[in-house]
Amino acid sequence: MTESSGTNAEQIAYWNEVSGPKWVSLTDRINDQIEPLGRAAMDRASVASGESVLDVGCGCGQTSLALAERVGEGGRVLGVDISEPMLVDAHARVERAGVGQVEYVRADGQVHDFESAAFDLLFSRFGVMFFEDPRAAFANLRGALRPAGRLTFICWQAITKNPWMLIPAAATAQHVELPAPAESTAPGPFAFADADRVVDILESAGFSDVRAEAHEGRLSVGKGLPLAEIVSFLQQMGPAGAALREADASVIEAVTKSMHEALSPHYEDGAVVMDFGAWILTASNTA
Repeated sequence: MTESSGTNAEQIAYWNEVSGPKWVSLTDRINDQIEPLGRAAMDRASVASGESVLDVGCGCGQTSLALAERVGEGGRVLGVDISEPMLVDAHARVERAGVGQVEYVRADGQVHDFESAAFDLLFSRFGVMFFEDPRAAFANLRGALRPAGRLTFICWQAITKNPWMLIPAAATAQHVELPAPAESTAPGPFAFADADRVVDILESAGFSDVRAEAHEGRLSVGKGLPLAEIVSFLQQMGPAGAALREADASVIEAVTKSMHEALSPHYEDGAVVMDFGAWILTASNTA
């Protein structure tokens, strides 16, 4: 069970009924794309053997398994997410891997009653930007940290720093009206684009030594796929995916053509390669 009412009810419904099933179907491609970014955040977190880690917004569980490798058999990883479809997939991955130190709970991290002072590290790979009340959420999550415990997560900078999402959206907008942009601080992939705001959120939640470090570089989308399949993949993601959810065949055909033309200059070595911008946030639970 998970908390299904309250301030996060809209996100819970969305990640169970709309986005969760889609992510399950695309999860291996998504993981191939962002796994290097998650690995960079784990390196920054200095995950150590024997530690207990709370993986917030664990999704389909790839990060939980990667964390389990780092903490070893003497450690523990608890993955938490609000999406039942994604957690079903995560459970299956753990069973196939035969890893005993990973558990999952379907719960809303903003309000869930975690075991107090039980974890050495709170970690997240693009899973913490969806809280309706992030200050309350991080205050609640901090209660699960041991004294001197740590927080590390990675989140996206603004969409303008992520052309791999901006360019497909612009190609789509030539043919169909995109959903009106939400407030910049509304729950969503770019809710934490303003690093100063995120630092303030974490400090107000009681964390200390809060730091935001830019993590930027080149991102490979659809590694090993022909460009046509990468276009199809990106049509299901972000603003483009939302706009095309109910589009007719003629509109999708036109969008496909425009997106193919826009992405073709960036197709190299069997992937669409473009810049990305993210933040790695670190903090401590020391007073």
